[in-house]
Amino acid sequence: MAMFMKVLAIFVIAGTIVLDNSNSMVLGQCHGDMQGLVEQCSRFVQKPGPTVDPSKACCEVVQTLDFPCVCKNITQDVENIISMEKAVYVVGFCGKPLPHGSKCGSYTVP
Repeated sequence: MAMFMKVLAIFVIAGTIVLDNSNSMVLGQCHGDMQGLVEQCSRFVQKPGPTVDPSKACCEVVQTLDFPCVCKNITQDVENIISMEKAVYVVGFCGKPLPHGSKCGSYTVP
């Protein structure tokens, strides 16, 4: 069950599934390789453990994603499962840093 929740959280972050106020599923508007994000990057944004540099394969997937769009679709449920600090680190490490002071979910990028 824990793995299912992590995979679901990655899909929500990627914008493929967004929960609206009535908790029904609607399609997101973000573009990129969502399945690749789950397969290549999920281990780098999990809450437990240290921050580590993502793999080359993860970075290749990151390059396909529209992270400003992704950030607009992050819910508190996702933030309860994923380390936002690690997610922002991964995006920056992979060459697509979010602007300082921008919001990703409720997290403010330092």
